[in-house]
Amino acid sequence: MRQEVHCSAADKMDVNQAKQEHLLALKVMRLTKPTLFTNMPVTCEDRDLPGDLFLRLMKDDPSTVKGAETLILGEMLTLPQNFGNIFLGETFSSYISVHNDSSQVVKDILVKADLQTSSQRLNLSASNSAVSELKPECCIDDVIHHEVKEIGTHILVCAVSYTTQTGEKLYFRKFFKFQVLKPLDVKTKFYNAESDLSSVTDEVFLEAQIQNITTSPMFMEKVSLEPSMMYNVTELNNVASADESMSTFGKMSYLQPLDTRQYLYCLKPKPEHAEKAGVIKGVTVIGKLDIVWKTNLGERGRLQTSQLQRMAPGYGDVRLSLEFIPDTVNLEEPFDITCKITNCSERTMDLLLEMCNTRSVHWCGVSGRQLGKLSPSSSLSIPLKLLCSVQGLQLISGLRLTDTFLKRTYEYDDIAHVLVVCPFISPES
Repeated sequence: MRQEVHCSAADKMDVNQAKQEHLLALKVMRLTKPTLFTNMPVTCEDRDLPGDLFLRLMKDDPSTVKGAETLILGEMLTLPQNFGNIFLGETFSSYISVHNDSSQVVKDILVKADLQTSSQRLNLSASNSAVSELKPECCIDDVIHHEVKEIGTHILVCAVSYTTQTGEKLYFRKFFKFQVLKPLDVKTKFYNAESDLSSVTDEVFLEAQIQNITTSPMFMEKVSLEPSMMYNVTELNNVASADESMSTFGKMSYLQPLDTRQYLYCLKPKPEHAEKAGVIKGVTVIGKLDIVWKTNLGERGRLQTSQLQRMAPGYGDVRLSLEFIPDTVNLEEPFDITCKITNCSERTMDLLLEMCNTRSVHWCGVSGRQLGKLSPSSSLSIPLKLLCSVQGLQLISGLRLTDTFLKRTYEYDDIAHVLVVCPFISPES
């Protein structure tokens, strides 16, 4: 059902008429949508003294829902009885009326509406041209709209200037103050994840916690992440089925007052940025959240966060990653892995590779071999062979890289895990 926008005398920000020396009167009313009428049902048992009197009265009450008279919410709409709350991201609408209360024609009427915030002053007037004349008992009407983008005190300044029949120029203005409140509390968390073994890109998981801090439920129409130019984003808030993709929050995505909902996104650097190790150092811009919601009878609000930033993980001067490793290997049988070494420093390195055996993992090959010079931001892939002597989930460790220029050694003791099984034992046994 389409709801019309209503205004009532109770919404008036200021009902005082202009001073009597002025010929014009200024009235300002906020335009808001109506609300469902609420009544307090009074019931009793049939054996009580009133009998079914209360029930018959509620059935005759035109504001109640037929067949559900004991419900608090009725089927009628009521005009707002106060100014109400205005939240960040909503659209503030106001009706401005200038009425000629005098018995003479007024000329050159100029009505100006400005909105003063803590940081700026905005002109909201639909037209800045003056009205040539205004006859008695006539009025000039204007409707202004403004999407609220700041929290705190706002002052609507309405100024009226005009000229009397005698040529006297008069001017007056009125101030209407209101507060803009915060509708949502948004908190973000970043989780850095190593890339999968088929690529060299690093994934970043963003968890956004959104809490409704208003007093009424919200319908979350859209919560999306607009990534920066460095990243591609994948939304993880839907469950794919055979026919369609369904939201993890259900078909009706309502957020009750003080409830919190968690949204998850996966960001992956674009290939042209991921290949350059130096690009993802330090603070990087992830993107910004775009949130759209509706309240009560369809009031729409929209909020965009500032650019979200995170500290990229530090890999030191040399980064060691895996390009290939099997998930499962046989006990006491050699298997191959491929390591990728990246120079994340700003100088050329001359690297020496050493392999140290552990209790369960044994390296096959020559330890202490030269890898050669590695220029900044360049990479080198090295195939290696190992052998595991203990069953179960084993940790691969024991690699050492030494920069012969600076005599500095980099130790890697938590590279990956591999499952070691015995090929002579059947899974059933």
